[in-house]
Amino acid sequence: MSESSKPNFTALIAQARQGNADCRDRLFTLCRSYLGFVARSQVETWLQRKVDASDLVQQTMLEAHCGFDRFEGSSEKEFLAWLRKILSHNAADFVRRYRGTAKRAAGREVPFRDPAATDAFGAPEPAAPGNTPSQEFLQLDNELRVTAALESLSPDYQEVIVLRNLERLPFADVAERMGRSRPAVQMLWMRAIKKLQETMEKQE
Repeated sequence: MSESSKPNFTALIAQARQGNADCRDRLFTLCRSYLGFVARSQVETWLQRKVDASDLVQQTMLEAHCGFDRFEGSSEKEFLAWLRKILSHNAADFVRRYRGTAKRAAGREVPFRDPAATDAFGAPEPAAPGNTPSQEFLQLDNELRVTAALESLSPDYQEVIVLRNLERLPFADVAERMGRSRPAVQMLWMRAIKKLQETMEKQE
């Protein structure tokens, strides 16, 4: 995304507040894919068997549309933070709704996010205390730029990055989810990270 093609979020928000439906729709369209990646990092592994992340995104977008008048910010980061807050509340609601199912499957339940995997987009290392994958992802300079770069990758590259970096799954679990051997998945992940970095460099 070049500088000249970047949307002016401040202007879009201001015009949406003035009742411009097209600007409001563009705001939410720009953020839908971003929320999709964030939702993948919010939904617990056991819950993914019952709820698709897209359901979480759809619910969040609906509530944000209906409650847009309550948004008080004016910048891209404030708007994304507002959407993340709504998404987090919805994720918590899904967890409470299926808690009974989780208790019956206690042996398969995992923490809200596995703390031991990789850093945001780099070499394997323990996560910082209290630092979740979604927080690391969101601390990058431009969340929508990262999302655009991820979307440009092949489906396999997207999947391995989401599973390894956002969902924090061990390589053995990533291999099982993708139906590949562990060495093949590790090689795929390294290539995907390299491609992501190259894509972001081109965007700059």
